[in-house]
Amino acid sequence: MNMNVLYALAAAALFGASTPLAKLLGVNAPPILLAGLLYLGSGVGLAIVRFVRDKGWRAPALAAGEWPWLIGAIAFGGVLAPVALMFGLTRTAGATASLMLNLESVLTALLAWIVFKENADRRIVIGMIAIVLGGVVLSWPQEAVTTQDWIGPLAVAFACLCWAIDNNLTRKVSASDALFIASSKGLAAGMVNCSLALAIGSQLPTTGPLISILLVGFLGYGVSLVLFVLALRGLGSARTGAYFSTAPFLGAVISILILGESVSVMFSIAAALMALGVWIHLREHHAHEHQHEPLEHQHRHVHDEHHQHEHAFEWDGLEPHSHAHSHAPIRHSHVHFPDVHHRHRH
Repeated sequence: MNMNVLYALAAAALFGASTPLAKLLGVNAPPILLAGLLYLGSGVGLAIVRFVRDKGWRAPALAAGEWPWLIGAIAFGGVLAPVALMFGLTRTAGATASLMLNLESVLTALLAWIVFKENADRRIVIGMIAIVLGGVVLSWPQEAVTTQDWIGPLAVAFACLCWAIDNNLTRKVSASDALFIASSKGLAAGMVNCSLALAIGSQLPTTGPLISILLVGFLGYGVSLVLFVLALRGLGSARTGAYFSTAPFLGAVISILILGESVSVMFSIAAALMALGVWIHLREHHAHEHQHEPLEHQHRHVHDEHHQHEHAFEWDGLEPHSHAHSHAPIRHSHVHFPDVHHRHRH
């Protein structure tokens, strides 16, 4: 299995595990505050990891043209989306909101295919549909749900659109430091959600539960987001979004294994649909002759057919390594994904 697929599925598993882990640790906090603290645990934890890794503060190696993409991703995914979702939840039934959150992966794929011109063949579209249908089945309400107005659902849909834009903008900077990208987004979303919660009168939990929430956030949101960025780097937005939308299913599996929850018929149907979708995606074989245009960027790499460059410094021969490097034009044919080196038109 491709490592980038494993990154995406691991990101989904960690994110899906955050809810059962919170239950297991006895975490009890209002939803808005809980979301804020989980994001905050993600941002602070990853910032500490990056500080230790770099043996101090080091400026992010983002090119000047990448900053607008990152700032846009943080604005849409870390600021607008949480606010819209929290407003929507006040005027939407929980079951309806759960169903509508499946829109994120659909909108991510549509934006990737239509706006950002990411490649999508029939197999990928069918696999995407199967995975999304699995999510719909998993979150389908057991009882009839009535909605008082359309403002709440529209706000939830707008939140999904914001996260879809975030995913596609993050793809633009996914070759850069995943720790910096993920920590920046976690800190922004954490501060927005916590500010909202405190503004409406929520109280911070005591030290023990607070530490538990921050740790769950570090793993379920932080490490998960780093893996998500790495998957974006290798798979593109649509495919990563499809794999990541298995998070509710993987979370349910963890609840069954750890908390002993029962297996329902709906769960079995959702499992079959999602497994079918993932299987279809794994069988993708996309190959054609394509042209690589000149490109300069920085990311961890080995000296494969796409990285045949000289070094402006004394190289110790160790791989993979990271430094700014240039790609010369090349035309060839091989199996590939819409990764950071294959964002060409078809």
